[in-house]
Order: sequence, then structure tokens, then C-alpha cells
Amino acid sequence: MTSDPRERLGVTSDPRERLASTLSWLCAIPSFTGEEGPIADALCERLGRSELAGPLRRFGHSLVVPVSRNTGGPRVALVGHTDVVRTLHDGPVRIEGDRLYGPGASDMKSGLALMLDALENDRGACDGVDLTLVFYAREEGPYLENELGPVLEGDLELRDVELAVCLEPSDNRMSLGASGSIHAEVRFSGRTAHSARPWQGENAIHKAGSLLVELSERGPRESTIDDLVYRTVTSATLAEGGRGRNVVPDAFTLNLNHRFAPDTTLARAQADIEALVGGRAEIEWRDLSPAAPPHAHHPLVVALRESGVAGVEPKQAWTDVARFAAHGIKAVNWGPGVNAQAHQRNEWTSLDGLVLGRAILLRWLERIGGSA
Repeated sequence: MTSDPRERLGVTSDPRERLASTLSWLCAIPSFTGEEGPIADALCERLGRSELAGPLRRFGHSLVVPVSRNTGGPRVALVGHTDVVRTLHDGPVRIEGDRLYGPGASDMKSGLALMLDALENDRGACDGVDLTLVFYAREEGPYLENELGPVLEGDLELRDVELAVCLEPSDNRMSLGASGSIHAEVRFSGRTAHSARPWQGENAIHKAGSLLVELSERGPRESTIDDLVYRTVTSATLAEGGRGRNVVPDAFTLNLNHRFAPDTTLARAQADIEALVGGRAEIEWRDLSPAAPPHAHHPLVVALRESGVAGVEPKQAWTDVARFAAHGIKAVNWGPGVNAQAHQRNEWTSLDGLVLGRAILLRWLERIGGSA
């Protein structure tokens, strides 16, 4: 048996073919949110065959993989979630021209493919960096079920990372920071009556009218941080109420989704929602996800920007960089996947983008590890 782990893994020398093979392998393993056991087992087996990774640490269906230690270089982590949303696909994993089709091809198994390729085939670029890979489960589900939380709570070594790069699909653009997100259930109460005699009741849907008008007139509030513009916005995204076509409703519920800039704390954002509702309804907090600062001028972030990323932009949505921020760990979003393809039917990603992502990643690792 050969002692070369790359040969044992059936790796080709052509980066494009290699990345396509690895991504196809990842996409062929079903890993819907909450069903990540098989892909965690497969990664354990594949990484366990490699002589290039240190002892794996497993938390549920999530893995922490030490790659290099005591190099004298910076401590960084490459981070990716293994789960995908449940979408429809009109065929098996396949390649058509530049596109690789498969569940999670863009979000975010393309990022996982780069992580595996760096370990298995470009290990030399990691020699000047204390590098850790993190594969974690349940990112696409509720905040509290995301396994990155228990990983960060339980893996004390990971807390020493100077920068974590979350390889979410971003078309090889670097997305800095993360907007916070609150989902609040706002309940209006009334009293039932026959709709022929509405004066005998109190219409809960009508009571929500003034708030809905205010929301429709409420424009984005801009905040500039590290020369990046973030927008605070609030939207009603779900509505439920009514007992029948001829009954004045006694209850009406709105889901408010409040997205807030990194200069706002979670507590301040909740206070803003309370001020908006103004006592007109009861509020129940359904999901509380903090924001994260951009760290645009951090040396490791500057080095990534100068390694050929396609651009730099503020992250208007929420990502797990905010979870790292809650633990005092600086983090950024950057990945090779096609952002617009995330969660789409027949999701695909660009192989050219994947090859470009590999080149950017290697340049960055070599740049930051060059002084070690």
C-alpha cells in the first residue's frame, strides 16, 4: 500500500479535476439540516486516513481538525457548515460545462471542498500557519440548534484563534461583519363578534393597522463602520389571525424580522423593537442573533483582501461570524460558492470560481505564514 495519502485518496494532480471530484463526493452525501450524521462519519473516515491532520475532535456531528501547530505563525481557522437546506434537484450530482450541480454545491460544500483540498494537496502552504479546520452541523436551522455553539463552548483551543474565515458562498468576495437578526412574535388581542355586528367586538387585525403603516413607511437606517455601509431594516414577514369569514378576530400575530447594524447591541435592538410596538401588542422573542463588527483593518483581514479577493462588501445578512464575535474571536465571510445559487432548486456552483478560490486561499496562507 502506498504511503502517500493523496494517492490513497485517489487524488489527481489537476486542481480543477481534483476540486470537482471532492465537491461531487461531498454533494453526493445527503446532509439536510438535522441529518448530518452520515457526512460527519464520512469526513471522519476520510480525514482519519490522512496522515496530514492531527487527532480529530468530534462534538455531535461536528468536527474540529488540527492541521498544523507551533509554527510561530498566526492562528487561523477555516470554517464551514456541512448541512444543506432541503431543495429539489432534477437529477444526480453532475457537471455541465463550468457548473457542478448538487445539493449544497454552492452553500456551502464548495467551501468544504477548498478546506479538504488545502489539507490533502496543498499542505505546504499551511506550514507557516497554526491552522484548524472546523466542519459543523445545523447552521441552516434555528440559532440555538446550531452546533457551532457547543463546539465553541467545548473546544478551548479553538478560542485562541486570531481569525476565523467562514467559507459561506460569496462569489470569492470578502463580506465583512454581520448584521444582527431578531425575530419577534407580536400579538394583538381583541374580542370576537359576528362580522355583521363588529361594534360588539374588537378587531385584532385592525389593531395592527397603525403598526403596519409605520413599517411600510420606515426606510433603512444606514450606519458606516470601517468605511462600510450597513442598513438597519424591519419587516413583517408572517401574519396569522382570524377564526372564520364572518367572525371578528380576537387574535392577530405578526412576525417582525429586525436586521440591525454591527454598531448596535442585541439589547439595544430589542429596545428599538419595543419602542416601535409602543405597547400596542405583546412581544415574544423568537430568535435573537447578535451582530458582528467587520474588522476591516485587522492585518490578517488586510492580507486576505490583498490576496486577490473579488471585492470587499458589508455583510447585510447574519452569519456565524457573529457567533465567533460573541466569544471574542474575529471572523470574516469569504467563500467560492455562487451566492445567488444558495437554497435554489438545481443548485450549482462554478468550477472556475472554485479554482480561483483555491488560488486566493493559498496566496493568503503563504502570505500570512511567510514570516513564521
